[in-house]
Parts: sequence; structure tokens; C-alpha cells
Amino acid sequence: MNPSFKLILIILISFEISFTRSLTANCVLIAVCLIYLMIHKIKLKTLGIVLLIPVIPAVALSITIAFFTPAQDYHFALVLFSRMFAYVLLGTSFTLINSPIELARSLEQNLHLPSKFAYGSLAAFGVLPKMKSTILTLQKAALMRGITLSYWSPKLYFKALLIAMNWSDELAQAMLSHGYVEDTTRTYAATIPIKSTDWAYMIVPILIIQPLLFLLP
Repeated sequence: MNPSFKLILIILISFEISFTRSLTANCVLIAVCLIYLMIHKIKLKTLGIVLLIPVIPAVALSITIAFFTPAQDYHFALVLFSRMFAYVLLGTSFTLINSPIELARSLEQNLHLPSKFAYGSLAAFGVLPKMKSTILTLQKAALMRGITLSYWSPKLYFKALLIAMNWSDELAQAMLSHGYVEDTTRTYAATIPIKSTDWAYMIVPILIIQPLLFLLP
């Protein structure tokens, strides 16, 4: 499926379930996302970590609605509980299946977003792994001086921010040296086509979910 179409589909569905109270729709979405992830052979360990992410906020929110509000709406508590998992699994179905470079290319070619946005987003994704290793390096360098920089230490992230600003200057110089110029027509190393099936993959799920959201009790 075209990455841009898939992103639009997920945003639309997430927007709709935010303003409805259909427990059935949330459960169906969760089941479909799990099946989709299993079809794409996502590791069970990764899937387990993903399912653990919303547990605490989902439980806290549902308990608050069910027991500590005047209405004590148990149904709405279940809706909120399932909605949290639906959000996480919808996002996971996109982030773990589609690569950032495919998304950036699709946004530029199919949705005609500015090329500087596409290349800028790619640069941001590329910096994330490097930032992780840099934070570990900063922690080890601090330990050698007898200083402990924990993950919640402001000093650690201030130093990382200064390094990231350095990287932004280097990235800008690298893009200029490779001939990048804003607001000019560019050729594509790889094209992302829009197929007729992409329209079907986006429209059909939206049509299917409408009865679940608005017709079922």
C-alpha cells in the first residue's frame, strides 16, 4: 500500500474513534492490526513490548472513569481502555512496516510536499540512532570524570542538544555540497507510484468501519 495513503487512512480512523464510543469498533481494529502485524512476521517480543506500552495509561484512565467519576460509566471506561490499544497498534502497523525513506519519498512525490520537508524528515530519522549512541558516549565520558548523568539529567540532554545543533550545520553543508537547492525541480532515485489498488485499500476500510462506529449500539 502506498505509504501516504496508509498514513491518511490511519489518521482518519484514529480521528473517528476519538469522537465515538464504539467498543466493538475498537476491538475489531485491535484484532485487524494484530493480524496485519502477524502477517508481516513481526517478532513476538517486539509485539509484546508494543502491547505493554499502553497498559499503564489505559488502566489508569479506565479505573478513573469507572470508579472515580460521578457517572461511573463502565462502558466508557472499556471504550477508553480499548481505544488506547487501538491507537498504539494503528501507529505500530505503520511505523514497523513502512520505512521512513519510503514515507518521505511518497510525501514528496504523491502529496507534493516541499522537498525540504521530505529531506529534512529523513535527516531527523537518520539522526535518531546516532543520538542514542551519542547519549551513551556522553554518559561514559562523564563516568570517567566521576560524574553520573542519568537519563533524566538536564545536563545530559543539554550537551546532546548542542551536538545536534552541530550536526544540523554539517547536514546543511553536506546537502549544499551534493547540489541540493530549494524550490528547484528534482529527479527521483526511486519513484513511488499510486496504483488503483491503493485507492481501494484506503477507501474500503473506511467504508467498512462506518457501520461499526455509527450503526452498532
